[in-house]
Amino acid sequence: MSEKMKTGSYIEAVGRRKTSIARVRLSEGARTDVSVNGATIEKYFKTEALRMTALEPLLKVSLKKPFSVSVRVSGGGVSSQAGAIRHGISRALTASDQGLRGDLKKLGFLRRDPRAKERRKFGFKKARKRKQWSKR
Repeated sequence: MSEKMKTGSYIEAVGRRKTSIARVRLSEGARTDVSVNGATIEKYFKTEALRMTALEPLLKVSLKKPFSVSVRVSGGGVSSQAGAIRHGISRALTASDQGLRGDLKKLGFLRRDPRAKERRKFGFKKARKRKQWSKR
């Protein structure tokens, strides 16, 4: 644990994916506890797959002490929000302990996923779909 985290303080990091932005606050806790927008993670993310995506950094890295995680997330869909939370938790863990950086980097959690929806071009029906050509 770094000297940054004093009693009653926290480490804050921002995670992003597509149009979702997650502000993650990491603080020491008695047990690992996660709340998303004021609700428990079980209530916010209905499926186990989304919960696993969001909490992957905490599960894959060996932590010395349990953390309490508070997240404010907005924008995008639920899958995008889970990816943004994963990115934010990874950044916060790196800020708390630089020794975890190598493991998180190998797993690809510190890289922002740049994929986003392509904009619609004029004269097209969608981003790449053109009007059907007619000879007559």
